[in-house]
Amino acid sequence: MALVHDYLNQKGGGAERVLTSLFELFPRADVYTSIWQPSNMPAAINAMPIHASFMQRLPGIFNHHRWFFPLYPLAFQSFDLSGYDVVITNTQGFANGVRTGAASTICYCLTPMRWAWNTDEYVGREAGGRAVQLGLRPAMRALRSWDRWTASHMQHFIGISRVVAERIRRAYGREAAVIYPPVEVRKHRVSRKIDDYFLVVSRLAPYKRIDLAVQACTRLGLQLKIVGAGRDRERLERMAGPTIEFLGFEPDDNVVRRHYARCKAFLFPGEEDFGISPLEAQASGRPAIAYAAGGALDTILPGVTGELFAAQTVDSLAEVLGKFELSSYDPQRIREHALQFDSRVFKRQMKEFVERVANGA
Repeated sequence: MALVHDYLNQKGGGAERVLTSLFELFPRADVYTSIWQPSNMPAAINAMPIHASFMQRLPGIFNHHRWFFPLYPLAFQSFDLSGYDVVITNTQGFANGVRTGAASTICYCLTPMRWAWNTDEYVGREAGGRAVQLGLRPAMRALRSWDRWTASHMQHFIGISRVVAERIRRAYGREAAVIYPPVEVRKHRVSRKIDDYFLVVSRLAPYKRIDLAVQACTRLGLQLKIVGAGRDRERLERMAGPTIEFLGFEPDDNVVRRHYARCKAFLFPGEEDFGISPLEAQASGRPAIAYAAGGALDTILPGVTGELFAAQTVDSLAEVLGKFELSSYDPQRIREHALQFDSRVFKRQMKEFVERVANGA
C-alpha cells in the first residue's frame, strides 16, 4: 500500500492527523509527498518511510511553498506507484496526480482544491495586488482542468463531511462515501473547573476568519485565548482589544487539552470542510460556537453541544455570544456526542472500506 499526502511542512493540521491514523492502520505502507520538513512534523510522521519529490531540493521551498504551486502537479506526476496494490491519497489538492497503473485507488478527499474551485474567494483573501490576482485566475482555470482529469483516475472517493461529498459530486461528477476524520476523544477529559474565557485553537490564516472572534470578543469585553501561529497574527493583533490573549503555537498537547477543558466555549468562525478542533472541545465537554456552514453542520447540535451563528459577520457572532449561557449545556452529553467521531470509529470504517475495495467489492 502507498499513502499519498499533499505536503508535510505545516504544524498541527487535521490532514496530518488523518495521515497518522492511516499509517497506524496500515503500518507497512510507504508515504509519498511533495515536500517534507521534519522540523515541523511530529515524531510519529517523521518515523514513517517518507518519499519526497524533487521539490524537496528547491531553494526556499519551506518558507515560500505557495509560490511554487505550478510545480506541484509535476511533483506528483513524477511518482510511479503502479507497483502497489492499493493507493490512498489524503488530499485537498495535488496528490491525485500520482501514476497508479492497475492499483486500486481511493481518494480520501479533504476537499476539492479550494483555490481552484473557489477561486474568487481564495484570490480575494490570500493573494497580493491586482496584477497577481489577474495572473492567478487563468492559472487556476488550468489547475481546475488538471484537477478534474486527475480525479477521473481515482476509482473510489471518500469525503470528510456531507458538504465535501456534495462538492465532490459538483466538481468531479462522482459519488462519495462519508467517513469523518479521526478525533482523539479518549485523550480529552471533562474538567470540574471552568475559567472565564472563550477559546480558539487554529492556524492563523485569513480564511480561518479568526478576525470575527477577535472583533466580537473585543466589542463585548469577553476574554478570548487564541492558541496557534500563522501569517495572520500581526493583522489580528492590530484589531484586538485588551481582553484578547495570543498564546502562540503550543507544542505540548496536554497544555492545549487543558485550555479546551477549562474554556467557557470554543469559537469556530471559519467555514471548514470538517473541523476537528470543535470536536476536541466537545470531547472535553465544552460547547462549540461555530459558523453555520461546512463540517460544523455535521458536528454541532444547536442547543445541545453548542450553537451556530447564521451569517459570517461580527454582528452575527456577537449576538450569539451575548446570549450564551454556560449553565444550558451538559458536559457529559456533549462528550457522548463527540464519541461517535473517535479515531477508533475512523479506523474501523476505513479498514472496512479498504478491504471491500481490495476484494473487488
